[in-house]
Formats: sequence, structure tokens, C-alpha cells
Amino acid sequence: MEHLPELNTVIRTFANEVEAHVAQAVLDANGIDSNLIRDDAGGMMPWLQWLHPIRLVVREADSTEAVELLDTPPGPSLLP
Repeated sequence: MEHLPELNTVIRTFANEVEAHVAQAVLDANGIDSNLIRDDAGGMMPWLQWLHPIRLVVREADSTEAVELLDTPPGPSLLP
């Protein structure tokens, strides 16, 4: 069985789930696998995210590209 690299390199932390999901969507749209790690009792205690921010993790080999994608400002909108 082929061993896949672990998603274990933290590239960002977030205090709320919305921002974390937006960042994860940017990575997904660019073909980078990622995962969100939360310490909020399975969503039952969201206030714990202030003490333990949501962590966005990727493979170490993808970390540089992932950070660059998240740091790049959005381009011009296609809307008028």
C-alpha cells in the first residue's frame, strides 16, 4: 500500500469557522489537500475557538505554495 504524506503542517490559525472554511476553499480550488483541526468539543463549545484557534494544516511539501496562495490578494472581480 502506498504511503501518502501526512497533513500535519499548520499554515494558519483562525478564531472562527467561516474564515477557516474560506481559506480551505481557496486551497481546494487550487488542488491542495488540507484539513481543519478544531478543539471545540465537536462544535458544542464554539467559544473554545478563542482559546484554541482552528488550525489549517497541509502536507509539508505543499506548505510554501499554500501560504503564497492565501497571502495573494484577490484579483479583479468579473462583476461590473
